[in-house]
Order: sequence, then structure tokens, then C-alpha cells
Amino acid sequence: MKMKKGLTLASLLVLTTVLGACGSKAADAPASKAPEATKAPEASKTVEATKAPDTKKLYIPVISKGFQHQFWQAVKLGAEKAAKEFQVDITFEGPESETQVDKQLEMLQTALGKSPAAIAFAALDSKAATTYLEKAKAANIPIVGFDSGVDSSIPVTTAATDNRAAAALAADKMAELIGGEGEIGMIVHDQTSRTGIDRGEGFANRIKEKYPKIKIVDTQYSGDHLKATDLAKAIIQAHPNIKGFFGSNEGAAIGVLNAVTELKKDGKIKVIGYDSGKQQQEAIRSGKMAGAITQDPIGIGYWAVKAAVQAKKGESVPKNIDTGFHWYDKTNIDSPDIKVLLYN
Repeated sequence: MKMKKGLTLASLLVLTTVLGACGSKAADAPASKAPEATKAPEASKTVEATKAPDTKKLYIPVISKGFQHQFWQAVKLGAEKAAKEFQVDITFEGPESETQVDKQLEMLQTALGKSPAAIAFAALDSKAATTYLEKAKAANIPIVGFDSGVDSSIPVTTAATDNRAAAALAADKMAELIGGEGEIGMIVHDQTSRTGIDRGEGFANRIKEKYPKIKIVDTQYSGDHLKATDLAKAIIQAHPNIKGFFGSNEGAAIGVLNAVTELKKDGKIKVIGYDSGKQQQEAIRSGKMAGAITQDPIGIGYWAVKAAVQAKKGESVPKNIDTGFHWYDKTNIDSPDIKVLLYN
């Protein structure tokens, strides 16, 4: 037992000596390798970190009403064009459907959390975003409306079609097509966005003001072409003498067209649409749709980003940017001034 204790003590003494020597070497090691910290590879990493030109670009989230229609893809092209021209970073997003107001508000809230230079926003609901717009104002983040404005003075500008005037022109064209009298119906894409309100009222008010012999027998709401088809069919069946139909966006117009075709009313009911996607172009060329209003979606996207850049830099911008509209039918659909506004 005594011998074992002695061996243990001796072992401990040896181990202590070894560890002390190792500890001394470990302490010396960093000092002997210190010059390596100044070698070229480490220095080059530092240079790369200080370059980073992209981190100095303005960041502008562009929040659209959705991706449900080709229209928004054209708006995206315009936004990207401006981003490249003015050397800013953008993201372009929107909910899957133009009925998802809450999801769009979540996107707006997330965008605010990233402390952007400015935000371009096309509201699905003209009143629902007020709280977030106030937060943006408090944080000195300029808001630019595009396509569809909001019921607020906070946006520095809104880049959009004059939707009331455009819908009034559609009403004038309808009156011409049906001889100034008869029953007509409307499918409006929604009741909450500025575009839905303005197009619906713009069309209806012009009919009431100028064409007393034309009666709007029913107005229903949907921008989804499948639901719009069912709504239009119900109106046609309830009013067999109906002579015309107005669809206030791409989905609504295609829904009306489908209803007319399914009920074998081609040629008997005049259909007027709004926007200029591939299906509407084909329908107009074939004569199934009498004509439509085309906006300038690329111009809308472009001006949304350009105005956001100008606002961030403190430059003056007009309170409203009218991006224009045109009537097109089979007589002018291939003319140069219309072709540039069409999208697939």
C-alpha cells in the first residue's frame, strides 16, 4: 500500500512537470505565429469586405396586389427597368390572390421591419393599411402608391391610370355599341381597392349621366375569372334581354367572355374589358370581345420605383402621376402605339 502511494505521488509530480512544459509552449505558440495575421490572404479578405458596392444601394420593396394576372408581370418589368436605371435594389412581391388583404398587410409590415429607403405599395384595400402607413411616416420612409391608391394623404404620390376617366370611356364605347339603349351588366373586380371603386363608379356614373335609356341591371364583384364566369351567367339568365357587359379587369373580363360563350350568346352581348393580357387580345382579334381599355403597366411599375427614388432623395414629385390609358379594338390592336402596351 505504501509503495503504491509513493508511485502515485511520483507520477503526479512527473505529470505536473510535463503539463507545465506544455503550457509554456502553448503560450509561446501564438506569439511565434503572429506575423501570419498580416499575410496577403487575410488582407485580401479585408479588401473584399470594404468594397461591397451593393450594400450602399437604396433598397425599395415593391408590394403589388398579386401575381394572379399577367398585368402584374408587366408592372414588374417596369419596376425592374427603373431599378436598373437608378441603380437601386428592389424586391417585387404580392399575395397569390387579390382577395388576400391580410397577407398583403403582412408583407407591408415585414417590409417596414427591413428599414427600406422607401416603399412602393399597391393597396388591395384602400383603408386597411392606414396603421402601417402611419408607422412608415413616423420612420421617415416615403410611401409611393401605384396602380391602386389609398384613402390617406401619407403617400407622397400615386402612379396610376386615371381609372374613373378610363372606365367612363369604356361606358361611352358601350353606348355606341348597343345603340344608346338597353340593359347591361357589370362585373367589377372588387369593392375595396381604389381601382375597383374608381372603375365601377366611373363606368356607372357615365351611363347614368349621359345615357338615360341604358340601364345597369346588376353589378357583381370578382376578379377571379372562374367566379366571374358564374356571376355573369347568373346575370344573363336573370336578364335575357341584356345587350352588353363590362368587366373591370383581366379576370372579370375573361369571366364575362366565358359566360357569354358558354350560354351561346356570342355576337348578341357586347363585351368590353379592361387590361390587355393574351386572352383578351385573342378575343378582340376574333371579335368575341368588342374592345377594352389598356393601361401602361410597364409605365406604372417604372414610375413607382422612380418616384420612390426621387422622394427618398428629397426631390419634389407630383401628388398624382397619370400613366395614361387607351381604347383598343380589332381596328387598332396592331398599331404601334397600342402594341407596346400589350402583354403576354
